[in-house]
Amino acid sequence: MKIKIIIAMHKAYQVPADELYLPVFVGAAGKQTIALETGTEVVRDDSGENISEKNPYYCELTGLYWAWKNLDADAVGLVHYRRYFGGNHRAADKMGQILNFTEAQQLLQQFDVVVPAKRKYYIESLYSHYKNTLDGSHLDMTREIIQKNFPEYLPACVAAYSCTWGYMFNMCIMKKEYLDKYCTWLFDVLGLLEQQMESTGQLEKLSPFEARLFGRVSEILFNVWIRHELDTNPDFKIKEQPTIHMENINWWKKGTAFLKAKFFGKKYGASF
Repeated sequence: MKIKIIIAMHKAYQVPADELYLPVFVGAAGKQTIALETGTEVVRDDSGENISEKNPYYCELTGLYWAWKNLDADAVGLVHYRRYFGGNHRAADKMGQILNFTEAQQLLQQFDVVVPAKRKYYIESLYSHYKNTLDGSHLDMTREIIQKNFPEYLPACVAAYSCTWGYMFNMCIMKKEYLDKYCTWLFDVLGLLEQQMESTGQLEKLSPFEARLFGRVSEILFNVWIRHELDTNPDFKIKEQPTIHMENINWWKKGTAFLKAKFFGKKYGASF
């Protein structure tokens, strides 16, 4: 089985040497090429069929779109240069703990899609967390789009919005048939959302941080799509896999920002 996982990156960073991984410069349109520490140039997401220029809005999804349209593989995945799927082997350093080709192949012999381990919010739903920290109208508009254009996904949308956990980060590994199905649906939904926001003049009023909303909404939509497949396709199988963060997370800063958003109405204004 030919498997390729792209590493979404926007600057030079250490990456695994495993043949499984392909570093991709996301949002490359109009920018100088970046190179790895080895001097190897990173593949750009503005080659072939692409939406690279949408990166300020779509984030790492421009890399996913590029992989969907341009890679010849039986299964395709997406991880981040600072966040990977963990493997089952043991190693002293984080780089050595990352999922390797053999492990990915074994997973995909049994499952159709690999997802990150659940991120639990406990006192929040996916909808309320987004509404408290960002702009809940994005999800309201998305639900209306689904109800009008993809009504078969509405039950899964309602269930995902009310759930207190989710598969986040836009990370995944999918067999090609499911990648085709997911990306076709995802980019259709996001395209309609973009059209609606553009026609009403909402996009031009957003700050650079706020403008990345399509990448954030897609994290929720991933959960909608997974739920729909599980509900309607008895043969569909997913596997949760732990994630490895290459840099330390400032949980105090994240937790404080979350509490300020929930209890004092202070929206997020930057990434953590």
